[in-house]
Amino acid sequence: MKNSKTLTILKDNLWTNNPIFIQILGICSTLAVTNSMRNTMIMTLGVTFATALSSLTLSGLKDLMPRKVRMIIQVVVMSFYVILLDILLRAYLPDVSKQLGPYVGLIITNCILMGRAEAFAQANKPLLAFWDGLTSGLGYMAVLMAIAVVRELLGFGTLFGLRVMPEGFVAWTIMIMAPSAFFLVAMVMWWAKSVQAKREAARKEAKK
Repeated sequence: MKNSKTLTILKDNLWTNNPIFIQILGICSTLAVTNSMRNTMIMTLGVTFATALSSLTLSGLKDLMPRKVRMIIQVVVMSFYVILLDILLRAYLPDVSKQLGPYVGLIITNCILMGRAEAFAQANKPLLAFWDGLTSGLGYMAVLMAIAVVRELLGFGTLFGLRVMPEGFVAWTIMIMAPSAFFLVAMVMWWAKSVQAKREAARKEAKK
Protein backbone atom coordinates (compact mmCIF):
# COMPACT_ATOMS: atom_id res chain seq x y z
CA MET A 1 0.00 0.00 0.00
CA LYS A 2 1.33 3.44 -0.91
CA ASN A 3 1.62 5.84 2.00
CA SER A 4 -0.17 8.66 0.15
CA LYS A 5 -3.21 6.47 -0.54
CA THR A 6 -3.37 5.07 2.99
CA LEU A 7 -3.19 8.59 4.44
CA THR A 8 -5.91 9.77 2.06
CA ILE A 9 -8.18 6.88 3.12
CA LEU A 10 -7.46 7.61 6.81
CA LYS A 11 -8.28 11.31 6.44
CA ASP A 12 -11.36 10.52 4.36
CA ASN A 13 -12.83 8.05 6.85
CA LEU A 14 -11.96 9.99 9.99
CA TRP A 15 -12.98 13.42 8.74
CA THR A 16 -13.76 14.23 5.09
CA ASN A 17 -16.27 11.40 4.58
CA ASN A 18 -16.90 10.25 8.15
CA PRO A 19 -19.56 7.48 8.38
CA ILE A 20 -21.61 9.33 11.00
CA PHE A 21 -21.60 13.05 10.29
CA ILE A 22 -21.11 12.94 6.50
CA GLN A 23 -22.51 9.61 5.26
CA ILE A 24 -25.16 9.45 8.05
CA LEU A 25 -24.65 5.71 8.57
CA GLY A 26 -24.90 3.63 11.75
CA ILE A 27 -27.28 6.05 13.46
CA CYS A 28 -29.35 3.34 15.20
CA SER A 29 -26.43 2.22 17.36
CA THR A 30 -25.73 5.88 18.16
CA LEU A 31 -29.13 6.04 19.83
CA ALA A 32 -28.92 2.61 21.42
CA VAL A 33 -25.60 2.41 23.25
CA THR A 34 -24.05 5.86 23.68
CA ASN A 35 -25.34 6.47 27.22
CA SER A 36 -22.50 4.20 28.43
CA MET A 37 -18.87 4.64 27.40
CA ARG A 38 -18.00 1.01 28.08
CA ASN A 39 -20.85 -0.33 25.96
CA THR A 40 -20.07 2.22 23.23
CA MET A 41 -16.42 1.20 23.14
CA ILE A 42 -17.28 -2.51 22.90
CA MET A 43 -19.91 -1.91 20.21
CA THR A 44 -17.69 0.33 18.09
CA LEU A 45 -14.74 -2.04 18.39
CA GLY A 46 -17.08 -4.81 17.24
CA VAL A 47 -18.21 -2.78 14.22
CA THR A 48 -14.57 -1.94 13.40
CA PHE A 49 -13.59 -5.62 13.68
CA ALA A 50 -16.48 -6.78 11.48
CA THR A 51 -16.04 -4.03 8.89
CA ALA A 52 -12.28 -4.49 8.51
CA LEU A 53 -12.35 -8.29 8.25
CA SER A 54 -15.45 -8.34 6.03
CA SER A 55 -13.83 -5.86 3.63
CA LEU A 56 -10.61 -7.91 3.61
CA THR A 57 -12.45 -11.17 2.90
CA LEU A 58 -14.84 -9.76 0.29
CA SER A 59 -12.02 -8.01 -1.55
CA GLY A 60 -10.18 -11.32 -1.74
CA LEU A 61 -13.30 -13.06 -3.06
CA LYS A 62 -14.48 -10.33 -5.45
CA ASP A 63 -13.26 -12.09 -8.61
CA LEU A 64 -14.88 -15.37 -7.58
CA MET A 65 -18.34 -14.06 -6.72
CA PRO A 66 -21.03 -14.32 -9.41
CA ARG A 67 -22.68 -10.92 -9.81
CA LYS A 68 -26.21 -12.28 -9.25
CA VAL A 69 -25.41 -13.62 -5.78
CA ARG A 70 -22.79 -11.06 -4.74
CA MET A 71 -24.92 -9.38 -2.07
CA ILE A 72 -25.99 -12.72 -0.60
CA ILE A 73 -22.34 -13.73 -0.26
CA GLN A 74 -21.51 -10.36 1.29
CA VAL A 75 -24.21 -10.80 3.93
CA VAL A 76 -23.02 -14.35 4.70
CA VAL A 77 -19.41 -13.18 5.17
CA MET A 78 -20.46 -10.25 7.37
CA SER A 79 -22.75 -12.51 9.41
CA PHE A 80 -19.84 -14.89 10.04
CA TYR A 81 -17.73 -12.14 11.63
CA VAL A 82 -20.66 -10.73 13.63
CA ILE A 83 -21.53 -14.20 14.98
CA LEU A 84 -17.87 -14.76 15.85
CA LEU A 85 -17.84 -11.44 17.73
CA ASP A 86 -21.05 -12.37 19.58
CA ILE A 87 -19.55 -15.73 20.64
CA LEU A 88 -16.37 -14.03 21.90
CA LEU A 89 -18.37 -11.50 23.93
CA ARG A 90 -20.56 -14.22 25.45
CA ALA A 91 -17.44 -16.21 26.39
CA TYR A 92 -15.18 -13.46 27.73
CA LEU A 93 -17.44 -10.48 28.56
CA PRO A 94 -20.81 -12.01 29.50
CA ASP A 95 -21.97 -8.93 31.44
CA VAL A 96 -21.33 -6.62 28.48
CA SER A 97 -22.93 -9.15 26.12
CA LYS A 98 -26.05 -9.18 28.31
CA GLN A 99 -26.21 -5.37 28.47
CA LEU A 100 -25.82 -4.97 24.72
CA GLY A 101 -28.41 -7.68 24.14
CA PRO A 102 -29.57 -7.89 20.51
CA TYR A 103 -27.48 -4.91 19.38
CA VAL A 104 -24.39 -7.04 18.75
CA GLY A 105 -26.32 -9.28 16.37
CA LEU A 106 -27.74 -6.19 14.70
CA ILE A 107 -24.25 -5.09 13.66
CA ILE A 108 -25.00 -7.03 10.47
CA THR A 109 -27.66 -4.39 9.66
CA ASN A 110 -25.19 -1.54 10.16
CA CYS A 111 -24.97 0.22 6.79
CA ILE A 112 -21.25 0.86 7.24
CA LEU A 113 -20.41 -2.81 6.61
CA MET A 114 -22.33 -3.11 3.35
CA GLY A 115 -21.40 0.43 2.34
CA ARG A 116 -17.65 -0.21 2.54
CA ALA A 117 -18.01 -3.62 0.87
CA GLU A 118 -19.86 -2.12 -2.11
CA ALA A 119 -18.07 1.23 -2.33
CA PHE A 120 -14.49 0.12 -1.71
CA ALA A 121 -13.79 -3.60 -1.22
CA GLN A 122 -15.30 -4.53 -4.61
CA ALA A 123 -12.80 -2.32 -6.44
CA ASN A 124 -9.60 -2.57 -4.39
CA LYS A 125 -7.01 -5.07 -3.19
CA PRO A 126 -7.50 -6.91 0.13
CA LEU A 127 -4.98 -5.00 2.28
CA LEU A 128 -6.27 -1.64 1.10
CA ALA A 129 -9.84 -2.82 1.69
CA PHE A 130 -8.87 -3.94 5.21
CA TRP A 131 -7.38 -0.50 5.89
CA ASP A 132 -10.51 1.20 4.56
CA GLY A 133 -12.75 -0.96 6.78
CA LEU A 134 -10.53 -0.38 9.81
CA THR A 135 -10.41 3.40 9.41
CA SER A 136 -14.16 3.58 8.68
CA GLY A 137 -14.72 1.79 11.98
CA LEU A 138 -12.36 4.17 13.76
CA GLY A 139 -14.17 7.18 12.30
CA TYR A 140 -17.44 5.72 13.53
CA MET A 141 -15.90 5.00 16.94
CA ALA A 142 -14.49 8.52 17.36
CA VAL A 143 -17.88 10.18 16.95
CA LEU A 144 -19.79 7.69 19.11
CA MET A 145 -17.22 7.84 21.91
CA ALA A 146 -17.39 11.66 21.93
CA ILE A 147 -21.19 11.49 22.22
CA ALA A 148 -20.93 8.81 24.92
CA VAL A 149 -18.64 11.04 27.02
CA VAL A 150 -21.28 13.78 27.11
CA ARG A 151 -24.24 11.44 27.65
CA GLU A 152 -22.70 9.34 30.44
CA LEU A 153 -21.10 12.30 32.18
CA LEU A 154 -24.27 14.38 32.27
CA GLY A 155 -26.69 11.45 32.52
CA PHE A 156 -24.97 9.49 35.30
CA GLY A 157 -22.08 11.67 36.49
CA THR A 158 -19.65 8.89 35.58
CA LEU A 159 -17.10 7.92 32.91
CA PHE A 160 -16.64 4.20 32.23
CA GLY A 161 -18.80 3.64 35.31
CA LEU A 162 -16.49 5.61 37.64
CA ARG A 163 -18.01 8.64 39.38
CA VAL A 164 -16.29 11.87 38.38
CA MET A 165 -18.92 14.50 39.12
CA PRO A 166 -19.02 16.00 42.65
CA GLU A 167 -21.52 15.07 45.32
CA GLY A 168 -24.81 16.83 44.85
CA PHE A 169 -24.58 16.73 41.06
CA VAL A 170 -28.08 16.45 39.60
CA ALA A 171 -28.11 14.04 36.67
CA TRP A 172 -29.74 15.16 33.42
CA THR A 173 -32.36 12.46 32.83
CA ILE A 174 -32.73 13.49 29.18
CA MET A 175 -29.12 12.45 28.56
CA ILE A 176 -29.81 8.76 29.18
CA MET A 177 -32.76 8.82 26.78
CA ALA A 178 -32.52 8.29 23.02
CA PRO A 179 -33.62 11.85 22.03
CA SER A 180 -30.42 13.30 23.51
CA ALA A 181 -28.39 11.23 21.04
CA PHE A 182 -30.36 12.77 18.16
CA PHE A 183 -29.55 16.28 19.40
CA LEU A 184 -25.87 15.51 19.96
CA VAL A 185 -25.45 13.84 16.56
CA ALA A 186 -27.12 16.86 14.93
CA MET A 187 -24.73 19.19 16.76
CA VAL A 188 -21.71 17.14 15.66
CA MET A 189 -22.96 17.18 12.04
CA TRP A 190 -23.53 20.94 12.17
CA TRP A 191 -20.06 21.56 13.64
CA ALA A 192 -18.24 19.27 11.18
CA LYS A 193 -20.01 20.61 8.10
CA SER A 194 -19.44 24.19 9.25
CA VAL A 195 -15.71 23.59 9.70
CA GLN A 196 -15.46 21.82 6.34
CA ALA A 197 -17.39 24.61 4.57
CA LYS A 198 -15.13 27.30 6.08
CA ARG A 199 -12.00 25.40 5.05
CA GLU A 200 -13.33 24.91 1.53
CA ALA A 201 -14.18 28.62 1.26
CA ALA A 202 -10.69 29.54 2.51
CA ARG A 203 -9.14 27.14 -0.02
CA LYS A 204 -11.08 28.71 -2.90
CA GLU A 205 -10.17 32.18 -1.68
CA ALA A 206 -6.49 31.25 -1.58
CA LYS A 207 -6.62 30.06 -5.22
CA LYS A 208 -7.92 33.42 -6.46
